[in-house]
Parts: sequence; structure tokens; C-alpha cells
Amino acid sequence: MGKAPSTNAARRHATGGANAGWIVVATFLALVALTAALVAAFRNSTDIADQFAREEEQHLVQRFLERSERQILETGALQLVWDEAVTKLRAPDAEVWARDYIAGYFGGSHRIDRIYHVGISGQLVRCWKGSQAVPSGAAQDCRYDPLQSTVQDLINRSLRKDAAGKDARVWRRQGTVNWPYDAQGLPLSLGASAMVPVDGGPAIIAVASVVPDATPSVLKGAPDYIVLVRKLDQRVIADLQSSLLLEDVRILMAPTSAATRNLLSIRDPRGHTIAWLSWKTKPPGPAILRQTAPLLAIYILFFVGVVAGGAIIVRRMRRTTSELMASEAQAQHNALHDAMSGLPNRAHFMQRLRQELAACVARRELGDVFVAYVDIDRFKVVNDTLGHHVGDELVRQVAIRLRRSLPLGDFLSRFGGDEFVLMRRSTGGKAAADMLGRQLMAMAQEPFIISGHSLDISLSCGISWGPEQSEDPGELLRRADIALYRAKQRGRARYRRFTRDMDASVKLRREMEMELRRAIARDELTLAFQPIVTAADGRIEGFEALLRWPHPERGWIRPGLFVPVAEQAGLMIPLGAWVLRRVFTECRDWPDCDISVNLSPLQIMANDFLQSIDDLVRETGADPRRFVLEVTEGIMLDRSDHVVDVLKGLKYRGFRIALDDFGIGYSSLSYLRSFQFDRIKIDRSFVQNIEADLDAHAILRAIVSLGHTLRMKVVAEGVETPMQRALVQAAGCQMIQGHLFWEAMPAQDARALLGDVPAIAPAKVVNG
Repeated sequence: MGKAPSTNAARRHATGGANAGWIVVATFLALVALTAALVAAFRNSTDIADQFAREEEQHLVQRFLERSERQILETGALQLVWDEAVTKLRAPDAEVWARDYIAGYFGGSHRIDRIYHVGISGQLVRCWKGSQAVPSGAAQDCRYDPLQSTVQDLINRSLRKDAAGKDARVWRRQGTVNWPYDAQGLPLSLGASAMVPVDGGPAIIAVASVVPDATPSVLKGAPDYIVLVRKLDQRVIADLQSSLLLEDVRILMAPTSAATRNLLSIRDPRGHTIAWLSWKTKPPGPAILRQTAPLLAIYILFFVGVVAGGAIIVRRMRRTTSELMASEAQAQHNALHDAMSGLPNRAHFMQRLRQELAACVARRELGDVFVAYVDIDRFKVVNDTLGHHVGDELVRQVAIRLRRSLPLGDFLSRFGGDEFVLMRRSTGGKAAADMLGRQLMAMAQEPFIISGHSLDISLSCGISWGPEQSEDPGELLRRADIALYRAKQRGRARYRRFTRDMDASVKLRREMEMELRRAIARDELTLAFQPIVTAADGRIEGFEALLRWPHPERGWIRPGLFVPVAEQAGLMIPLGAWVLRRVFTECRDWPDCDISVNLSPLQIMANDFLQSIDDLVRETGADPRRFVLEVTEGIMLDRSDHVVDVLKGLKYRGFRIALDDFGIGYSSLSYLRSFQFDRIKIDRSFVQNIEADLDAHAILRAIVSLGHTLRMKVVAEGVETPMQRALVQAAGCQMIQGHLFWEAMPAQDARALLGDVPAIAPAKVVNG
């Protein structure tokens, strides 16, 4: 008691030191952030300025090239809109005239490298290199073939209506094409230009039409075109450098990555890069950096001093407080969290639930608090068959999947074992509860991979909500637990909302569980036996042992009611052992006949099942060869080595194995091939519909044929009428079981049937 004040003072000092330390840390972080922001802003500003400068240079160079194209095209139009050009280019003396007015004008005055005279379809008429005509016999020297497709594309582009411009008033047919005319009735000059590769380098190509300027009648057909090619040689480069004040301009056939140079790609009409223009760029960033460097150096020195002083202070203060804070935080975390999953524990959950309920009671507009109690189905089977290490890892993986899948506002906790409890604030009552339940069920759809095992597990869930159902946290949790039991009672892998009638049903289930435990311990259960007869003559082949519970107050309780209670309460293994012991004991001295006994999947999954059945055989002196052990299709879904080993072990001991209720579950040829069953028992649902349902009859025949093929005897269950008996016999069933012959009867009545009595005619019904 006396040490409490000093402890509190120590905590206050520690808290004060921690607060001061956080102030220093915050100051330091603020300076770091400010420095980083200044440096980043300065760097970003210079980068942006450099980028703008590079883009502006590229725009200037691009405009220069476009202007050069326009100049060549306009020069061609100026010379070729001429009546004499139209008449002379197709005249016999065209070569003499064109030498002076075409080749001489373009090649001599404007330094055009190549000149071509082509028709409207792009076919070559004649060509010139510079101002010199190429002889007609040396047309290959024109090197026109690589350019012909481009020339044709440019001519077609010039003929588009949108290329004629505003001056076009009317379109008239000229030979093979439509040609635009202006308001005075004169044909318009058309043309187009582009960049193309020529002799391994880029060049400007322009096509211009030859049309009259005064007398439209001289144009007899489609106009010809003159093609002008100007290479981007050193004269063009020099003009570019002087016009734009650039340095070291070069033409490259491959791009360079040098940071000091700028680039512009030269593209042909199809968008393909044919070359690059490269020049020495002039970024403004370095100049800005040189001017501001002294100020930046002063600031960095100041910052280093502040950081060094702050680091010394922080180090000393943290040394005195870190250990205490760490231990307190760890202790608090351990007190409120589950060690295995890292989730909040029961104490933490109840504390949070109490707070949330109080807030919702005070302000009803906040909605309701939903509590979902979640349980992993058949978790004990996983622990018993695969080991506790697999069970623990399954719990951790379920916790991880729930935490990742649920919204951030949900509060997930683990109460221990395989129990998780979720809290959610929401509105909507039943609809919100249904949405929560569907979300939780969907999380178990994908299997869990643990230690090489693929576990297809399912979840059961019970949901309650307050303050509508209760304002007390404990009561709200209890009601969610009741709803969880109802979900498990209805078959697992589902959720249930709490309703008020569940209180009574859960009370009844718990009473039945306690009474069933007492009945097993006091040997108050009993067995009934239903004969199995041959289909041909109705002779008794054997019996199926059926469990009955004559309750002293409730009367006869059906297995459909108390067997699910036994499964949920963990009573199936002692109950199954009781049945086997009683069957082995009562039928030990019966005359030669088969005795069939149902096995629970939980019995087969138990690690010590084979050992326990060996003990029962020794204890009772029973002969395993007289007994047929029936298993359902569900046990084969596990497909584990354990199940197959247990079934093989039973056959090795002399027991025969029957597959019960075949056709209603997950019938699969794969497990019929992997294990050789002795019998197949067709479920009564197929037999009951066989008289009126052709599909049921066809399915029955298919199952019987499958059984015969796999060398298995086929038993039809639930035969109640002579017609059903005739149909299943016609389908090929060797044995029949049903009320047409006998109902289930006490052991002494069944024993009496095995005396020297004649076979029972199938039309007679004897009630035991």
C-alpha cells in the first residue's frame, strides 16, 4: 500500500519524460519534413523548368520543319498554276521547256534534290536530279520506286474534299477524278507534303498539281503532279541552327540517352520514326542551382546543428522511459489479446461490447450492435485425426481470413478453442443480420491448406443484436450462443438469427443431452431389428440393427431427434460403442444370418476406432464374419488415408462393408473404385417414387447395373408395396428391406423368425 504513491509518481515522471521526448521528436520530424519539402520543391521546380525548356525547343524545331514543308509546297504551287505548264508538260518538246521552267527553277533556284513528273495515279512520266534531266533509258536512276506509294498517298490526301479549303465552290469531273473549282471557274491548286526516308536519311517530299491559271479549257483530263524532294542536309541543318539559335544540331538514326541533348523524332505519314534531330539543350536548372547554392548550404549547416542537438536530447530521454513503456504496453496487450491468434480476447470484447451498447442506448440513431458467435464445424475431428498442431494452425488461418475479409469497423475476437465472436455496428435489424451471416458463411468457401492437407471446413454462426433484443452484454452474448447451437442443430454450415422461441428449444436440447448421457450410462437404450430378405423368394438373409430410445417420460424418441444431439454433445463415440457391444452380445448365438450395423463418421475418424472394435470383439466373443458395417457416402468425401486404412482394417478383420443411402449424397465412381464395398444400399427415396417416376426407375436400374459390374450386392430399402417389390426385383436388386415384409422388431421376435419356419410370402405383412 505504501509503495503506491511512489509508483504513481514514477509513472507521472515517465509520462512527462515521454511527452517531452515526443515534443522533441515532433520538432525534429517537422524540421526534416520542412527540409525535405524545400529540397523536393526546389528540385521539382528546376526539373519542371528544364522540362518546359526542352518541350519549347522541340516545339520550335517541329514548327521549323512544318514551315519548311509549307515553303516547298507553296513554291511548287506558285510555279505550277500556269496554263503553259499544263500544255507544255504533255507536249512533244516538253523536255526542253521543263529544263528551264521546272528543273531549272526548282533544282537551281530552290535547291530541290529530286523532281518527278507523275500522273494522277502516281505513275512516273519523267524525272530530274537537281536541274539535270534523267534520260528516258535510265529511269532506274530516278530511284522513284521506293517513293511511289508515298506519292500516291499524298496525291489521294490532296484530293480529299477537306483539303480543298474554303475556295472550292464546285467539283467537276476531270478524267478519273473530281476536281474543285473556285468562284471564277478555275481549277484549284492541290498538294500535300510529308517527311520520308531518302538515301538513308530524312527528306521533305511535296506533291503539287499542275493546273491552268487563266484558261480552264486547256485542262483536258486529270491534272498531272510535280513531286519535289528536299533532303535534310547540312544546309537545312545550318538554317535550323541559325534560325532557332541552337547548338550542335545533328541527324541521328538511333536515339541518344545523353542528358545534355534534346531529341525530336521525324515521322513519316504512317507515324513511323525515320530519324531523330538531336541538339545540345539549354536547361535553366543548373543556372538557378548555381545562384541558390550558397543559401542552401547555410540552411543545411543550421539543420545539421539542430538535428545533432535534438538527437542527443531524444536519446537521453528515451533511455529512461523506453523500458517502462514497453513493459506496460506488452502487459496491457497480453491482458486483452489472445496469444495464438493475436485477436482481442473475451475480456477485451466484453469491455468493448459494454461501451458500444451504452452508446447505442444513449443515442438510438446510432443503430444496433450485432454480435455474431462463430464456431468451426467438426473442429474436434481435425484435432483428433490430424493433430493439435494442425488444429492450432487452422485457428490462426481462420482468424487471418476473417480479419482480412471483414470491414475495418468490425471488432473480431477469439474466446478460445475454435470460437470467434464478431461485433458490428449497423442498422437494419434482421436484414443487417442476414447480410452479416452471409458474409461469414462465404469466408469458408475456399479450402485451407495446412501441412499438405486441404481442409474443406465450414462455419456455423449465431447472431443477436441489441439494444433491441437486450441491453445487457452478457445476455446478448448468451443469445448469440443459443442461435449458434440452433445453426449446428440444423446441420451446420449455416447461420441463424436469435428468436425468442430458441430459449425453450435450447433448454429442451440441453435436457435431452443430459438425459441421453444418463440413458447410455444406465443402459436404458434398446435395439430393434428389421429383416432383410432375398428379392426372389422372400427368404430372410439377415437383419439391420436399429437404435431405439424408450424414454420413461417422453415415450419413444426417434433417432432423428436424439442422434443430432449426440453428435453436437460429443456422445457419438460412446453411443456407437454401446450399439456395437449390444449387437455383438445379443446376436452372438443367433443362427447363421447377416447382422448389419450403422457406423457414425465420427467413430471412423477416431484414431483408436480399430483398437476399440478389437477390444469389443474379444470382450463379446463375436464373429466379425457375420456382421456388415454400414457407412454413409459422406465419410468417403474426406478421401484421407485414415478413412481408407480404417475400412481396409475392418475388412481384414472379417467384417463386410456396405455403402448406405447410396445416391442421395455425393455419389462418385472414384471412391467406388478406390475401395471394394460388399454391398450398396439404395436409398428409400428412389424406391418410393419408382411406381410413378420413370427417371427414378432409370436411376435405380443404373445403380443396380453399376453394383453388379463392381461385384457388389444391391439392397433396396423402403419397399412398401408389391409393385415396388416387383420393380426393384426386375431392376436386379438381390435383397429387399421394408415394411412390405416386416417392420423393425425387438430382438426376441427377430430371433424367433430364424427358427424352422417357411419363407414368408412377399404379399403378407407381419408387424413386429
